[in-house]
Amino acid sequence: MTHRRRRIIIDTDAKNEADDQFAIVHALLSPTLDVRGLVAAHFGTERSDRSMEESREEIDLLLRLMDRSGEVPVANGAATALPDATTPVDSPGARLIIEESRSATEGDPLFVTFLGPLTDMASAILLDPAVVDRPVVVIWIGGMAHGGVDPSYDGIEFNLRNDVTAANVVLDSGIQLWQVPADVYSAVSVSYTELEERIGGTSRLADYLIEQLVEWNATWHPDPIEFRSLGDSPAISLVLNPRGGSFRTVPAPRFDEQGRYVAGSGHPVRVCESVDVRFLLEDMFAKIGRFGRATA
Repeated sequence: MTHRRRRIIIDTDAKNEADDQFAIVHALLSPTLDVRGLVAAHFGTERSDRSMEESREEIDLLLRLMDRSGEVPVANGAATALPDATTPVDSPGARLIIEESRSATEGDPLFVTFLGPLTDMASAILLDPAVVDRPVVVIWIGGMAHGGVDPSYDGIEFNLRNDVTAANVVLDSGIQLWQVPADVYSAVSVSYTELEERIGGTSRLADYLIEQLVEWNATWHPDPIEFRSLGDSPAISLVLNPRGGSFRTVPAPRFDEQGRYVAGSGHPVRVCESVDVRFLLEDMFAKIGRFGRATA
């Protein structure tokens, strides 16, 4: 079967937690996605002083488990947050975004999905401001809930916290932006039992996905827990199925240092208010299961 395809770059802090891995695999197993590159993103210095490098190592591991090494371009992104709002952190990842944006058309736009901070997108904009005028759609997993919804957790949202300056550069730029805030991405939950029953034992890849998720929770989660939010996966499901969510268009805000929304440029930004979790999970489980059967 021949599929028309959407071009996508995935910028991922792949070793930060345990959900990026599911999103990356889902994208690579989807025949309608033309993955133009995987960009290794930093995730701050709280848990590691080489976070971008660890993300790169995790991407490379996933590609080996899928027997896809060398088939998909992989580039290192910025190792640190932006120093200020006018200075990019130049990197192969930012350059990849710029290069791929040049061949985007209205009929074949480029989707650039960010599963972590927006450092590489902000850097691409600062390096080549014409990116903003090209048919590029940025999908960002990040920021707190809008409109008085109670926060999903205390403190500044993690992906935002790792580069508030970059988020403001992107919001101020006027580039097409779909934001998936914390109250939406936190609702994509799976239990250990569900994972074990649906994909456990189907392949080395599937078993690794489950094992690393359980291990991450055991290491970092203080409360009794038997589930995990696959919070990065909406970035993939919304490219696969752009109507698989509800959106509200709002004037672009900015963030203050505490991650709160304040008045911004006013450019239109699409804020995702819900995603089709049934489609997201069932499609991902089916593709991982089919991968296992095909590689058995």
